Amino acid sequence: MDTEVNPEHPVSGASVPKRPAPRLPGREPELSRLTSLFPVALGGSAASAVLVGEFGMGKSATLHTTAALAADAGFTVAIATGSRLESHLAGGLARQLADALAGPASPSPNIADLCGPAGESEALELFFRIVREATEQGPLFLGIDNVHLADAWSMRCLAYIRHRVLDLPVLIILTSLIGHPPHREVALLEMAGCTPATITLNGLGDAAAAEILGLAPGELSSACREATGGNPYLLHALRPRLLPGADPHELGSSLIGQVLHTRMQEFPHAPEILHAAAILGEDAGFDLLAQLAGVDELDALQAIDTMVRLHVLHNSNRPALTYSFVRNSVLKDMPQTTRAVNHARAAKLLSETGAPAERVAAHLLETTSIRIPWGVDVLRLSARNAVFSGQPELAAKHLRRALEERLTSGRRVAVLLQLAHAEFQVDPQAAAKRVREAVDNVGNRDTAAFIATAMLLSLCGGQDARLGISAAGQIAARLDAGGPDAVWPLLCVTYLAEAGSRLGPPPEFRDFEEQWAPLTDPAAQRSRSALLALDAVRSGESAQDAVGHFADVLSGDDGQLFEQHYFFTLATAVLADEPAHVDRLCRVLDVEREPWDVHVPHGALPTLARGIALQASGDLQRASVHFESLLRRFDERGGTTTCPVGVLCAAKLVECWVDLGRFEAATSLLDRMDFVASQGLFTHTYLLYARGRLRVATGYTRFGFEDLLSCGRRLAHHGMRFPGFVPWRAHAARAALALGQADDAARLAEEDSNASARWGAARPLGTALTTLGLVREDDEAERALQKAIATLGSSPARLQLATALTELGTLQARHGQSEKAIETLRQAVELSEHCGARPLARRAAEELRSARRALTPAKDNEHGLTRQENRIAVMAAQGLTNREIATSLHLTRRTVELHLSGAYRKLGIPGRAELGGALAKSQRGG
Repeated sequence: MDTEVNPEHPVSGASVPKRPAPRLPGREPELSRLTSLFPVALGGSAASAVLVGEFGMGKSATLHTTAALAADAGFTVAIATGSRLESHLAGGLARQLADALAGPASPSPNIADLCGPAGESEALELFFRIVREATEQGPLFLGIDNVHLADAWSMRCLAYIRHRVLDLPVLIILTSLIGHPPHREVALLEMAGCTPATITLNGLGDAAAAEILGLAPGELSSACREATGGNPYLLHALRPRLLPGADPHELGSSLIGQVLHTRMQEFPHAPEILHAAAILGEDAGFDLLAQLAGVDELDALQAIDTMVRLHVLHNSNRPALTYSFVRNSVLKDMPQTTRAVNHARAAKLLSETGAPAERVAAHLLETTSIRIPWGVDVLRLSARNAVFSGQPELAAKHLRRALEERLTSGRRVAVLLQLAHAEFQVDPQAAAKRVREAVDNVGNRDTAAFIATAMLLSLCGGQDARLGISAAGQIAARLDAGGPDAVWPLLCVTYLAEAGSRLGPPPEFRDFEEQWAPLTDPAAQRSRSALLALDAVRSGESAQDAVGHFADVLSGDDGQLFEQHYFFTLATAVLADEPAHVDRLCRVLDVEREPWDVHVPHGALPTLARGIALQASGDLQRASVHFESLLRRFDERGGTTTCPVGVLCAAKLVECWVDLGRFEAATSLLDRMDFVASQGLFTHTYLLYARGRLRVATGYTRFGFEDLLSCGRRLAHHGMRFPGFVPWRAHAARAALALGQADDAARLAEEDSNASARWGAARPLGTALTTLGLVREDDEAERALQKAIATLGSSPARLQLATALTELGTLQARHGQSEKAIETLRQAVELSEHCGARPLARRAAEELRSARRALTPAKDNEHGLTRQENRIAVMAAQGLTNREIATSLHLTRRTVELHLSGAYRKLGIPGRAELGGALAKSQRGG
């Protein structure tokens, strides 16, 4: 900068600019505080301030700008600058001030020559005399920059004058690095003279940072300020590297790294800790820092303490470098090999401490020049989690790093297929190439089949499933030369995945039949049984056959077929009434390893299977506990609305809550579900069924009826004739009756009865017979309900039995069989309360009270007519026909006839003609 000396106020060491002092962006408050000290010194009294800040925070620039303003205000300005290379020169800084005050025309005495023990007093007095004589010419501005680097004698000189200039017009401004260890002889504040003002320079704000960077205020300038902490020196270093599209948090300067490393050299072990902190980043715990730096823990602690005070490290339990720009700069200054080796060491240390796979993998990505075989599993696990959390690009990056290791053919196939899955979400064509590459690497048949099966089991559905099916098909074709035993388990899982992911009918099962005969391997035979079970379920022809085939699949210890969503859903629907098979299923599913699907929590499948069995047995409270606890875990993984198992769990819980009478909770849960996204065969179907039941139960009968019909249409579209998956027809028939659509109700009941009779299991058959009892009349209705009770009595389906008892008791009460009705309804109340089905228990209890009232003789007659008999008799005496009475009271004509016969008998009359007189006589007698 061009300068000139003010003839009235000579300045040396820092000269006065011709123009006003340059503006420092964002430092207006600090400059204002410093210039507020001017009037004190101009008034004849000393003032002082200490300006502190971290490396590059602008201490020198602020001091020199203040000096220029002081010169304009009439001060004689003298500035001395401490230097690391001159800190050993006795009196060096004091000599700078003395020379500046004496001026070039009259050199000052050599203070350094007097700085020995013999001349100590003379040297100190000489320095004070120079300062005092300068104040005789006017107010004096003494600036000492980087006072923390001053030599001891210069510090002693400043301390000497501090009490001797109190009544002189002197302004002393010192700058110092924050946290720098004080000199052993003189503390920083002692050198400032009178009571000093301490001003700390902090990072600049967004507006000032944008001005330095030449940017408009916005997200980019804010990101730059965050990456540098608003440090002006770092902002200036960042500016030329800020190319279009660059992320400020990924930028660094090797020059900055070199400067920082050099400055740390004066502190023992600080350079080693600096490098270790840069490598570890957010993983920089104390023990890891010490181990990676190769420093004794006590020495590491001292170095960390110093660096925290210097604001190089964060003052936290994880003392990482303060700014990302600083970290990146230190890393850029490091040779690539050194950096890679340190990252490899960091990965190993983190792995040994049990750090999350994502943190270990972050370091493994930086070790491309080093072979780390043990890191492949870590990279694969981290990639799996990245896909789960919606970061397929990061997953692909980890897997590409894994492919750089020396892998067996089997492991290479596994990594390639996993990479195909990750890439499929961003580049389907690249994913297809990966699949072909994986097929080309197939070596061991068993390994390849296992890997392809695992890939299928790990996919929830949708487009990802299409990729998995394609890959598995290509690998199956590659393995086909090994015979059916080698390929059948893989073909089975492929078939299940395709059947479950289609929105239309599943592939034709008969395509596989011709390959059955040669199967000899037990695993292949079990997979054959799985498809036979599935065929039996879809045809809806034989529950016994389906259960038998499922039992064959469970005869082995490997339950991976049951981990397939489609197969699991059907199996639990069939086996829910088979306690021994449910126990076996839960044991097979309760494996130590994590489930293939990342959305499914560990232990979720056995918990869900047990909950479904409890619900089937009518233990609604315990079932809801299983479902609720599992749903919370799905919520934590974000799988409640996306994972088929999570959706199934939510739908089962809604159904359970409807039976428990917890309608608000069920409504709230359904409001969270995405009916558009959940288009899988069973997930969406079960959601429709659960919502239909809830709507009917809460009075939205028309909407519920439509949901149930839609559920049935979807099942028919998929060729699913198994009536026990969701008893939609039974609830749709009830809704039709409530809507006055008796013909629809009768049709649905007949269809349900025929389907359940073909299937042959107690639960769906008993449920269908109960529905028939609602749509038929008189004796036919009672026979259907009696048969339903007999059928359900031998099964675990207690809730369905309670429903059938309630309907029979209600029918018996309408028919005037009050004694029978009371006993039947008493059983219904006890059983429904035991199940926890509050709505059903309330209805059964209300019908029970009505039956008991009907059995009580009416108070206004002497012949003991029940209330119902008296009511019907009065209506008949008024001339109403049996049909009119039945229609008015919502009874069958048979029921009306039974009540009239009882009334004739009690009144002692032969028939209808004498009814009026007998009733009148009875009332007069009363």
